[in-house]
Amino acid sequence: MISIRPARRAVLAVAALLAALISTAPPAQAAQAAPSAAPAAPASPVQSGDRLAASWTGPLSTRGRYVVDANGDRFKLRAGNWAGAQGTWEGSGSTTDPAHNQAGQVSYDIPLGLDRAPIDQILAGFHGLGLNAVRLPFANALIHDTAAVPDAAVAANPQLRGKTPLQVYDAVVAALTADGFAVVLNNHTTSYRFCCGLDGNERWNSGQSTQQWEDDWVFMVNRYKADKRVVGADLRNEVRRDTWDDPNWGLGDGHDEYAAFEEAGNRILQADPDLLVIMEGINWYGIPAAGFSHGRPMLTPVATLSNTLIRSDKLVYAAHFYAYTGPANTGAGSGPGSTSDPRYEDFTPEQLAQVVNQEALFVTRSGQHFTAPVWVSEFGAAGRGSTDAKEQAWFDRFTDILAANDTDFAVWPLVGWQNNGVPNDNWALLSYDTAGRRLGLNDPGDWRAADWNKLVNAPSYTGQVAPVARWNMLDLDHADQNVSSRMLSRPDWSPGNRKGDCPDGQRLAGLGRSSSRGLCTDTAGPAVGAGDWVTVTDQRYVTGGDWASGYDKLQCPDNTFAVGYSVHNNAMSALLCAPAATALPAGGRTVWFDHGDNRPAAGGSVASDWAPGTYKGQCADDEYVAGVADTWRWLEYGVPDALLCRPLR
Repeated sequence: MISIRPARRAVLAVAALLAALISTAPPAQAAQAAPSAAPAAPASPVQSGDRLAASWTGPLSTRGRYVVDANGDRFKLRAGNWAGAQGTWEGSGSTTDPAHNQAGQVSYDIPLGLDRAPIDQILAGFHGLGLNAVRLPFANALIHDTAAVPDAAVAANPQLRGKTPLQVYDAVVAALTADGFAVVLNNHTTSYRFCCGLDGNERWNSGQSTQQWEDDWVFMVNRYKADKRVVGADLRNEVRRDTWDDPNWGLGDGHDEYAAFEEAGNRILQADPDLLVIMEGINWYGIPAAGFSHGRPMLTPVATLSNTLIRSDKLVYAAHFYAYTGPANTGAGSGPGSTSDPRYEDFTPEQLAQVVNQEALFVTRSGQHFTAPVWVSEFGAAGRGSTDAKEQAWFDRFTDILAANDTDFAVWPLVGWQNNGVPNDNWALLSYDTAGRRLGLNDPGDWRAADWNKLVNAPSYTGQVAPVARWNMLDLDHADQNVSSRMLSRPDWSPGNRKGDCPDGQRLAGLGRSSSRGLCTDTAGPAVGAGDWVTVTDQRYVTGGDWASGYDKLQCPDNTFAVGYSVHNNAMSALLCAPAATALPAGGRTVWFDHGDNRPAAGGSVASDWAPGTYKGQCADDEYVAGVADTWRWLEYGVPDALLCRPLR
């Protein structure tokens, strides 16, 4: 979450000026006075820590669009953000002066509220809201901070005196998981500075190298890996443009979020294969001014370039929505950075549902290369004391969308301060005064209560989720994509070439003709047998007749199937073939795709484009790739032209 604040530094160009105002989270809004009591809304069901703990078993994984627990039961993330450990200082003045901290609240770089209420009382408030999970932001600075927090920071929790911010974070994680909550670690910021476009936290490698960012993640993963209620690693909050440079999705450079997130996700899973890896899309790119391209694509690039991890049941995508921003609106109210682009609050209910689907919820569509759960890990609105009718209407419509789509969610934020019934930050659902008295969402006077309880109590899919076939794409556009744990532990199987191998348990199902893209699946098997995997670089294994006359053919040995491929430029170099546990049928058919797409009329991932702008060949769901044909004649430069598709049974 990033608040709008005026830039506090001179800028040298319009790009810098406009980027400084880019924002995706709300300004702190102090309530003017507690309004008169509103009609009571049905309260969220209170679930004790014991009951919550008994209701699910970690770790979590995914099946299609759903998150499931260790027993295969649906675990819907009904969550909130307990902010503070990302820092609340706004970048100037004293770090401990309320005037220079978000909404006048000094977090001391630990979860907010520990100075005001005992941790068990704060957690009781979370239970009362109907939560089962907490997104817990942190700054990279917290990992390296060796100074003890001041006693004032933990006045209501004296057992935490003398601890560093990381040790306090440890204690909060332990308390949450002991009380039954699932905890998602969220890398929110690099430094403790919180808010405003040019704050040094724009990308994962703002103020630090990508290597340091990944190393910090591995440190955090190892720190909590014994606690299976620490369920996820939310890689980075709201990736956006800095002064001069945009993040991108798939260009292969130092600003490539797609590549950085996939690399970090795989390092995390190598350290702890039980964690969910949670990826947001690009929150903002471009210069918000007429004549300049700009927008908030979020998950839209995933439609043609989705991520593949070494554990394909661990990927969750995330997105953020706030009323005052929009698909191409920064959220700035006026001046540079403000545009006439519609905000989410400007859309009709039908338009809002359509844009939320386009930017995020389409990912939950079954049977595609991008299919995964989507977690709306931030949304919210100003509550008690607010009179913003457009925002209130948006919140009602948006919670309707979340409820109707059975979407996992996390509200921003959970905890804030209050004084005499007036919250410092009226976005918080629970606010505490210096004596520990709580003002909560379900107390009279907060208009959000009805919408919140409608959302928490909405009908949801529960119980067992059946295992589903998985489809994952391989992208060799710029580099290797080795996502087989087995092959990562072995020497390079095709030196000097770009190579991709499917996640363990999957096989190659299709190839793009001139884009180096591939498609993997685990549908219908086969199981991998004992024996070595074979790298095929010539025609020595061609059997069963000439299935592509006049073409060079790379064919797997009999009773093996393709699980990977390599290219030089875009020309075929090798196939990687794995042995099947049982004999595989021979014969098969040739699928040509040298003059157009040749994919099944129905089946996995045929309704989505995993190699845009190039012809694609794909075997049927009950077939396996046994060979690839190419030629250097007719200026075709060795790109794949045909697949040998053989039946699995």
